[in-house]
Amino acid sequence: MTDRPARATRMALSRRNLVKLAGLSGLSAGLAACGRGFGGGGDASGGGGVQLNMVWWGDANRAKLTQAALDIFKKKNPGITVKTEYQDSGPYKDKLATRFAAGNPPDLMMMRMDSLREYADRGALLNLKDHAGAVDTSGLSESAISLATVGDKIYGIPSGLNTIGFVVNKTLTDKYGVAIPDGATWSWEDLSAFAKKITEASGKKVYGTHFSTYTLANVIAFVRQNGEDFYTADGQLGASEATLTAWFDMFEKMRATGAVPPAGFIDPNTGSSADQSYLAKGSIAAQIIPTNNLAAYNTAAGGNLVLLRLPGETTSKRRGQSIDTPALWSVAAQSKHPAEALKLLQFLINDPEASKAMGTTRGVPANGKIAEEIKPSLSKDDQLATDFLVGLQKETLPRSYAYPPGSSAIQTALQSISTEVEFKRMTPQEGAKKVIEEGRKALSG
Repeated sequence: MTDRPARATRMALSRRNLVKLAGLSGLSAGLAACGRGFGGGGDASGGGGVQLNMVWWGDANRAKLTQAALDIFKKKNPGITVKTEYQDSGPYKDKLATRFAAGNPPDLMMMRMDSLREYADRGALLNLKDHAGAVDTSGLSESAISLATVGDKIYGIPSGLNTIGFVVNKTLTDKYGVAIPDGATWSWEDLSAFAKKITEASGKKVYGTHFSTYTLANVIAFVRQNGEDFYTADGQLGASEATLTAWFDMFEKMRATGAVPPAGFIDPNTGSSADQSYLAKGSIAAQIIPTNNLAAYNTAAGGNLVLLRLPGETTSKRRGQSIDTPALWSVAAQSKHPAEALKLLQFLINDPEASKAMGTTRGVPANGKIAEEIKPSLSKDDQLATDFLVGLQKETLPRSYAYPPGSSAIQTALQSISTEVEFKRMTPQEGAKKVIEEGRKALSG
């Protein structure tokens, strides 16, 4: 049996191409750490049988819930053990790229939406259509399946479904006597006015809102509301300079009125967990979050958050929200145990016991029937997030496309440019022009 396909994949993911794949300037440090693993833990191999390696990002709580599901899988599949490794979301991308470059890919992995095309286009992921029947997708909506579709191939299954929403701390709004807007009809102008009232009523002890101007999910929704697509169906940059200028300008105007904190207030080194958020600290009263994190944020913020749709959904040119996924489960093309890896994927997606064990930490189950079946077993917050998403799926929403190769570089550039605009080293228009310039460069290869 020849190893030519394996060699081809390793060559495609050579060190030079790995820089393109990761899209991160700090990759050299990750390469030096090759072989150190993801730093998680898991179920070591015991005796004979097949051992799978499964990697993902998350925290200790997600690890506990994941292991509970894998314990069930092991009982149902005694000949298969699963070694799990997990990592914080920041270093995950580098370390996964390093594993592929070293010719040692995991069998099953969480795949970022901004990385899918970069791996798929290099032949590094298994096309599920070549293994018809191994994973039942009949319970998934077309929107869910399309998230991992590139051309006529399917390179993964959503680990769960989510969207983004605005959460408002009702404890703070009650304390300062500010009414929460109607989340079904509010506009971005309504958000600005609401947030300004909170800041003024609290004497700047609490700022009304804050949300990232460089998080792609936020930008994509705003661009859609303005009648455009940040990424078009053919993988091009579809956002105009005028729309991106409006995005930066809106935030700068909110900063000028005190609706959002002053430049430098948000520490970029603050961790990304709900516990470390400014919402949890009580420094801000509202922010955008992924809906699958509602329970964590509500617990961290004191238990009185209200979940609203994004502003502008009924007042803009068209809808901006869509059905998305925190990540995909993908199988490596060079997995030594593809049949067993697909069996594990089938379990994670279609076994109600697996979904009950994991809850909605990775989003609402992609299988709609499973989502409804497990809902009574979920916490109040997770039930709310599930209802929120199920309700959206009944509406006509824009489709999400797999991010084109180069998205990683765009995300990095967007973060840098947003900082320049925040500290007024660039105007909103200059920032928008630079985003388009860097975006076109990244997508051109």
